[in-house]
Amino acid sequence: MIRILSNVTRIAADLLIKAGALGLVLMTIIIGWQVFGRYVLNSTPSWSEQAALALMIWYVSLAAAAGVRQGFHIRIVALEEALPVGARKAMQIVSHTIVGLCGAAMLVWGGELVIRTWSHAVPSLGIPRGLVYLGLPISGALMALFALEQVLEKFGLSAEAAETGEAV
Repeated sequence: MIRILSNVTRIAADLLIKAGALGLVLMTIIIGWQVFGRYVLNSTPSWSEQAALALMIWYVSLAAAAGVRQGFHIRIVALEEALPVGARKAMQIVSHTIVGLCGAAMLVWGGELVIRTWSHAVPSLGIPRGLVYLGLPISGALMALFALEQVLEKFGLSAEAAETGEAV
């Protein structure tokens, strides 16, 4: 079961990184078109700024979720590394639990934001405002899942330990 969770989260994190990269490329193209329109055509596209912002919300949220799984999110480890192994492990469990709770909060309150803003349209794009914010609860759920996997790993329930029958 742990191996399946680990494989699913690894694949999901890889897909999130690719989706985030694609979003960044698309946003760069949109901003490039906006600048070209403004300075060359003397006609700024009305939709470009809102489209770039919507993409940014999505790709930053998705990449942040992947960062929880792959460990490239922002954290300071100086105190953690100065502690003995047992205290370090406890601190890591607490840290991952807090990240998971933050992800759950993003799921709940981000979902509420989506519901409350779904009926509001983004005028220049013609899409529901809630669609712009939908990346928040999705990434929150993924952050919570990835943090849960990290906590299970710290308790010695990793996929590698399951294969060898050992505790980490």
